[in-house]
Amino acid sequence: MSVRTFSCRVFVNFLNHAAVTYNKPLHARHAAAVRGYYTSGKPRDTGAGRAARVQVVDLRSDTVTKPGAAMRQAMAEAEVGDDVMGEDPTVNELQKIAANLFGMEAALFVPTGTMSNLIAVMVHCRERGDEMIVGDLSHLHIYEQGGSAQLAGVHATTVNTLPDGTFDLEQLESKIRHGYPDPHYPRSRLICVENTHNIQGGRVLPLPFLQQVRAVADKYGLSVHMDGARVMNAAVAQGVPPSTILQHTHTVSVCLSKGLGAPVGTMLAGPKDFISRALRCRKALGGGMRQAGVIAAAGKLSLLEMVGRLEEDHHNAKTFAQALLECDPPLFAVDMAAVETNILRFRIQEPTLSPSEFCARMAQVAEGEETALGQGIQVLMYPHFGNSVRAVWHLGISPEDTQMAIQKMQYVASQFLKEKLRAQ
Repeated sequence: MSVRTFSCRVFVNFLNHAAVTYNKPLHARHAAAVRGYYTSGKPRDTGAGRAARVQVVDLRSDTVTKPGAAMRQAMAEAEVGDDVMGEDPTVNELQKIAANLFGMEAALFVPTGTMSNLIAVMVHCRERGDEMIVGDLSHLHIYEQGGSAQLAGVHATTVNTLPDGTFDLEQLESKIRHGYPDPHYPRSRLICVENTHNIQGGRVLPLPFLQQVRAVADKYGLSVHMDGARVMNAAVAQGVPPSTILQHTHTVSVCLSKGLGAPVGTMLAGPKDFISRALRCRKALGGGMRQAGVIAAAGKLSLLEMVGRLEEDHHNAKTFAQALLECDPPLFAVDMAAVETNILRFRIQEPTLSPSEFCARMAQVAEGEETALGQGIQVLMYPHFGNSVRAVWHLGISPEDTQMAIQKMQYVASQFLKEKLRAQ
């Protein structure tokens, strides 16, 4: 089956889906507050004697997915060669599949999303001291260690990230430098967008917004790079092929190891000359791999067979969000219009129950829980910023797992409210 036919078939079932609008304001923007969830660990084991009666529902991230039997078999049987020499047939095939699916001239297999974004910045911003414009809550700006400055010598200026993951276009235009070659200023080279937007809860960037960003970039001779780690989630949510989204960007980075289920790998795609320079940067950063077809085989399966099932993750996230709203008395605040993909952010309305305490209660098996529920349930989530909690659905979480998470949430809420009444 051709990649073009595949693209149409994968997305034909989603053509009636529409992106929705999110209007709820954020209560905080401080970078220090959004660092926490990457440092939270798994809870302690509940003990060998209880393990058989304890179910774990891991909603920390879609990075915790594990390859299934078919993917492991594909990896074991992969035809390989030396990819640094361009001779690994499985890597080469993966790169062609990705380029065609994304509507780009070429693609490059890269070990990680962070490296992929860094390579994109290095290629677009060809001289040290060049400048990129990024959202202040973007993954590239907050969670990638400032690698663009640290390793590439590229300066970043920020625009305010809005609740739906977009930013104000007038503010964007005001950030573009016009003084080059005045020695006082950096030179604007690049605009970066993130789709879906991680910190803002998996928000899908509207297509008109992307079109307008591209128009601004074209007006001033800048490039547009998309951190599209979860762009396949965006495509499924909007009911369009990824190429429809990516026609508004020059380059994109797409992660294979999140909702698509591969154990490792990211695709960087763009024009042929861009990928040629990206290949050199990948080598300089230590990303040149040899018999990489073993992991590229997993990536092929991700792109060809795992995209359609992302809708199940979106549905499960919405199911849990609705259950939060139905909690009586109301303990949680959720904007259902903002639950567009597999990432859910919700707030706790009770001031005496912090996100950290709620997550701790969800992750531990309380005394009497097994009797009340018939089993112990550990639900792993992260406290987030703005008095919120973050939960992410993925291929390792079934509808039945989601119902278990709802059962545990209801139990935790009930126990907390009973304790509060006893304390009054």
